Amino acid sequence: MRKILSVGIAVLVLLTACNNKSKVKEVKQETEQKIVMYQVFTRLFGNTNTTNKPWGTIEENGVGKFNDFTDEALVAIKELGVSHIWYTGILHHMMITDYSDYGITPDDPDVVQGRAGSPYAVKDYYNVDPDLAEDPAMRMEEFEALIERTHKNGMKVIIDIVPNHVGRAYHSISNPDGEESFGASDDKSMVYRRDNNFYYIPGEAFRVPEWVNRPQPLGGEDHPLSDGYFDENPAKWTGNGARSPQPSEFDWYETAKLNFGVRPDGSKDFDELPAAYANESIESHYAFWEDKDVPDTWKKFRKIAMYWMDKGVDGFRYDMAQMVPVEFWSYLNSAIKVKNPDAVLVSEIYTPEMYRDYIKLGKMDYLYDKVQLYDSLKAVMQGHGSTDAIVHIQNELADIESHMLHFLENHDEQRIASAGFAGDAKKGKPAMVVSSCIGTSPVMVYFGQELGEPGDGNAGFGSESRTTIFDYWGVPKQVKWLNGGTFDGGLLGPEDKELREYYSTLLNFTRKSGALMGEYREIHSYNREHTEWYNDRVFSFVRWKDDERLIIVSNFDANDTFGFELQLPADILRSWKLGDGSYQLKDQFTGRNLELSVSGGMAKTRVDIAPLESYILILE
Repeated sequence: MRKILSVGIAVLVLLTACNNKSKVKEVKQETEQKIVMYQVFTRLFGNTNTTNKPWGTIEENGVGKFNDFTDEALVAIKELGVSHIWYTGILHHMMITDYSDYGITPDDPDVVQGRAGSPYAVKDYYNVDPDLAEDPAMRMEEFEALIERTHKNGMKVIIDIVPNHVGRAYHSISNPDGEESFGASDDKSMVYRRDNNFYYIPGEAFRVPEWVNRPQPLGGEDHPLSDGYFDENPAKWTGNGARSPQPSEFDWYETAKLNFGVRPDGSKDFDELPAAYANESIESHYAFWEDKDVPDTWKKFRKIAMYWMDKGVDGFRYDMAQMVPVEFWSYLNSAIKVKNPDAVLVSEIYTPEMYRDYIKLGKMDYLYDKVQLYDSLKAVMQGHGSTDAIVHIQNELADIESHMLHFLENHDEQRIASAGFAGDAKKGKPAMVVSSCIGTSPVMVYFGQELGEPGDGNAGFGSESRTTIFDYWGVPKQVKWLNGGTFDGGLLGPEDKELREYYSTLLNFTRKSGALMGEYREIHSYNREHTEWYNDRVFSFVRWKDDERLIIVSNFDANDTFGFELQLPADILRSWKLGDGSYQLKDQFTGRNLELSVSGGMAKTRVDIAPLESYILILE
């Protein structure tokens, strides 16, 4: 009887999947536009307080709220060219501000980074950060209203899920009925047990790190709980995998690593996904796991994802996904996609040799293109890299280019305008054109990037050049753009306004251009070989689909104008069906017209490109 029932369930799943499969196809056809993602650090977005005292309290330095994302603010973000907003720091994480009046246990500064706390030390997966609400008792309702406003203004909502670890003080007071917090039923006498949620060090109590090179909690300020002691016995493994009861100050000491059924020796305590499933559908992955006994941590995260989807969240950004087995991602992502085929799933991953497994077996939509495109563009922007590297990267990723999320800034990376990166936000302009236009994959902008925010100032924990994610802070150029709630940039200087307009022109073009969802061919190598004065401070490529044909050229040099006869290889002319004659090219930034001359199977256009200038030329 049990076997018959299982078969019946499997048939039902497959029938449902077939219906969803057609829905997936319809969605893809309807949304054949490039995704433009706007990452916003929610706590900082609407804060107009510019006191910016190191280690300042919420009262001293202020904090942004859900309600700061007014209709006017969301319209302004949408007008930038944005399709999806990644609201970073939404989940209730460990912090120092006391909300005990709302039934929330105070957190110990000895295991909190900064005063406002790291958003990646989640304390309660079933609620949101009380800092972000006008009324902390109504914080979920205020976030639900933000989801509704975002949708009403034509954008999708993405939030984080942090599967590899949780805050050491994890304790949900908002669990749905029947749901336990992580670790509630663990057998703590064992280092490892498959259905434990954590790994333990039996017989050893947790000890706070020794502070030698990093600041002491709260910068050494007196606090009733800051006593060099945190009650955790036995100690748990630390989030980055450290197995000492006293992690280093450079370990992720504020977090505890979650157990996904991987034994301490690295072997797997669950069914492995057959390699052939790399070519199987979402529905097949979903069906594969339905009769499998999986670790308890897997089940908990699937319920968490469904909870947030039921609230209207349209997708997730997965923190440090490569530290979690690919089979779990198959289990989770297939369930998400069966529920909502249009869900957007983004993975933070830094190991290129794992990319294809996490896409094909793990069913990820998009992966960070950090260690290849981002790192190469950063080197070029800093003046010590060659654009030749971009050719090799795109060749290596050609089979998965549609899955690689491009960006120049995020909460982990330095601001372009910071002294540690490029020292000038304008140096990001050519790189942004390449990031936005080189592939069919999404492009992401970090809030304030479009304003030239340099990330200056000592907020307390962390380092300058990266806008703090640990402390209460007012982001100077963001405050100027807010302009008292008008969101019109009225307080920005002329250069900052010009930069935002540049981003707006570029991002809106990427959203409407069909060619950017079509074919790609670099012409950089051909011109490096055949064109006089063309060099490795310039990069060029073509894109096309149907009748839209683009030639894109960017000059990464901050000092020199380059002039040359840019050439198109003969195979491009054949693909574009261009016969002999003269064709007009129109630049999408300036409206300037150039002429493309085709004769005898060769095509040339004269390009004089100023420092940090780019052309997006449409063949008319």
